Amino acid sequence: MLLLLGAGAALALLPVLVGPDLWVVWAGYVVVIIAAFLGDMAFNARRGDVALTAAPPGLLYIGDRAHVDVALQGRPRLDVDLRFEVGDNVARPDDVRLRLDEAGTLGYEVPLLAKRRGNAEMLAVWLRWEGPLGLAQRTVRRPLDVAVPVVPNVRAVRDLAINLLTRRELVVGIKSQSYVGDGSEFESLREYAPGFDHRAIDWKSSARHQKLLVREHRAERNHAIVMAFDTGYLMREPLDGVPRLDHAINAALLLSFVCLKGGDRVGMYAFSDRPGAYLAPSGSLQSLSRLQRLTADLDYHLTETNFTYGMTDLSTRLNRRSLVIVFTDFVDTVSAELMIDNMRRMSRRHLVLFVSLRDPVPDRLSKASPQNVDSLHRAVIADEYLQERALVMRRLRRHGVQCIDANPKDVSTRLINRYLEIQRREMV
Repeated sequence: MLLLLGAGAALALLPVLVGPDLWVVWAGYVVVIIAAFLGDMAFNARRGDVALTAAPPGLLYIGDRAHVDVALQGRPRLDVDLRFEVGDNVARPDDVRLRLDEAGTLGYEVPLLAKRRGNAEMLAVWLRWEGPLGLAQRTVRRPLDVAVPVVPNVRAVRDLAINLLTRRELVVGIKSQSYVGDGSEFESLREYAPGFDHRAIDWKSSARHQKLLVREHRAERNHAIVMAFDTGYLMREPLDGVPRLDHAINAALLLSFVCLKGGDRVGMYAFSDRPGAYLAPSGSLQSLSRLQRLTADLDYHLTETNFTYGMTDLSTRLNRRSLVIVFTDFVDTVSAELMIDNMRRMSRRHLVLFVSLRDPVPDRLSKASPQNVDSLHRAVIADEYLQERALVMRRLRRHGVQCIDANPKDVSTRLINRYLEIQRREMV
């Protein structure tokens, strides 16, 4: 259309540059263009000629891709541009141009990627198509008003749990198997063999049976474990497109599965500027389902976390020594002072495991070779940021707090390994 208008502007100069009698040529050209445009509009597909139906998924897991099945029906071999209107909780799909087949139908899968828990809203689809000559366009908005619930990614947790269960060290941790010298609960007597710990020899039983016997122990079970989630404003910041809080929830659900398999009791606690949801530790088979429901309802807050209020409230709820796993984050050493002090107070009575999700961007910036002054400044700032995080971790460890500072891809594995180590060493 722009080319035709440009050609018309050139023809309009003919009466001025060549001769006034040539205005007829320009006028005829304008008449032809108007007639072509009106004809293109007349033969263009009308608004009601293109129908659209959408079939959304029943559930959407955060951080996992799903799709909405869209079906188009209209004029055969018609090119249609699609633009999607979505809510804030879902990433907007890319615009796409589709061509209907000879029967005038087409099926398309619209990719969906949830950014936060809640409801992923598909508000509408904007359709645009051109006439046979490409001069006229029609734009139509087809409302969808579809809301798909977004829940924690329990499917990824289940798949990762199946993979981890094939590892020998994890199977040893959750099955009731005994090894000489491990644990504090007496399991059985066994005849001595080379390689066994001499300290495990039971001399009285050996004298009575006239052969060397060793005592087998197993780790104590039925520990109380509490997953404490910080839901303040720092935990709503995204890492790899998913908020820190949801990375923490996925890791906690996977660890809860392992803990329940190992015979321990698991509970949950949430806090931000004030205490939130609480689930007392339980070892029943329904505990994991209750954890999934409660974590799905955890909201994102814009307030600063009050560690004093949150940790004090949690301490009053726990009647016995427990393993408290705190999922949180911090910015620098100054803002972490109150957090460190409250972790120290909590560690006097309970075993505290501090879990922080590490942003991989500062690591990449600090290790990259500077190409100019700006990249050098970024590398220096990133290195200072990492040094402050390391300083906070060292201060927490000096107070007896177990610490994990890992990126989202590694946090689940490191968390399970640390739990198994705590279980073997009977630190709770």
